[in-house]
Amino acid sequence: MELELRHLRAIRAIADTGSLTKAAASLGLAQPALSTQLKRIERALGGPLFVRDRTGARPTPLGELVLDRARVLLPAVRELQEEAVRFANAWAHIQRFRIGGTHGPLLGGLIDRLATAHPSAPVSTYTSWSVQELSTMVVEGRLDYALIGVCGQSPPPVADQLTWQPIGTDPVFVMLVEDHPLAGEVELKLSALASESWTDVPGDGCFGDCFAAACARAGFTPVSVFETDTASCVHLVQVGRAVGLCRATFPPTPGVVIRPLAGAPLSWRHMIGWHPGAPAADTAPAVAGHARAAHADAVRRSEPYATWLRSHARCSAAFGTATVGPAAP
Repeated sequence: MELELRHLRAIRAIADTGSLTKAAASLGLAQPALSTQLKRIERALGGPLFVRDRTGARPTPLGELVLDRARVLLPAVRELQEEAVRFANAWAHIQRFRIGGTHGPLLGGLIDRLATAHPSAPVSTYTSWSVQELSTMVVEGRLDYALIGVCGQSPPPVADQLTWQPIGTDPVFVMLVEDHPLAGEVELKLSALASESWTDVPGDGCFGDCFAAACARAGFTPVSVFETDTASCVHLVQVGRAVGLCRATFPPTPGVVIRPLAGAPLSWRHMIGWHPGAPAADTAPAVAGHARAAHADAVRRSEPYATWLRSHARCSAAFGTATVGPAAP
C-alpha cells in the first residue's frame, strides 16, 4: 500500500483528537473502518504510530516523525491546489462541460442529457476509479465537475474546497450467477454468503473497510475479494467463481441476478462536485439536475431495485431519489 494524503489526514485527526472514535467522527468514517485503515497504514510504515489505552491515543516516536512531515505536506498541497485553480480560472471562460466520473451508467446518462440540452457546448469526459484523483482535478481546474460515489455517510473528498450536492443514495446489492442456490431468494442475509468468494471494483474510499466491518458484524471474514474491472467482476459471477457487490441500479446482465441484502448494511451515495470559484459554478445547478434525472432513470430501469423500494416503505425515504436535496458547500 502506498501512503496517500488521506492517510496523513487520518493520522493527523487521530493525533489532534487523541481518540480513534473522535477522529472517525471528524472524518465522517465508522470507527471500525478507521481502525482497519490505521492498521494498514502502520503495516505500510513498519510499526505502530499510536499507543492506545483507556486515556486515548498518543503518538509513538514513529508517529511523531510522520506527524511532523504531515503538518508540512498537507498545508503545502492545499496551497498548491488553490494556486492551480486561480491559474486555470484566469482563462477558462467558454461554456463547456469537462466531466470526471467513476465507471458506471450514471455518467453516460449525464453526458446524454447534457449533449441534448446543450448541443453546441463541447462535452469531454475523464474516468477513474479514484474519487480523490477526480476531485483533485476539479480543484486544479482540469475538470469542471466530478461525478462520484462515496460509501454510506462518508464525506466526499476535499469538502473544504469543493461544493458538493447529493444526487441519490442506493443500497448495495449482491450479484449471483443465475443458477446459484440462493438466486431464488427475495432478500439475502449477508451471513448466508459467508463461504463465498467476492468480487468488486477497486476504489480509494472506505468501502472495502466498511464491507469488512459488515462481514465481521455478520460473523465471518470474507474468504477472498477479487478487485478488478466491472467486466471481469461480471465474468467471475457468471462462471460461479464469486459473488459480486454492486449498486442497486446495476443493469440487467445475462446469466446474473441481483438481490438485496437484508437490512441494507452497505450503501452508496452519488455526489456531484465543482469548485465554487470556477465558471462551472454558474451552470452547476442545471448539471446537478441532469445528474439527478439520470439517476432517477437508472432506478426506474432496475426492476429488482424498484421492487425493493416498494416493499421497504421505511427505507424508501433514505434511498432512490428521495435523498436529493441541498447540500452545504
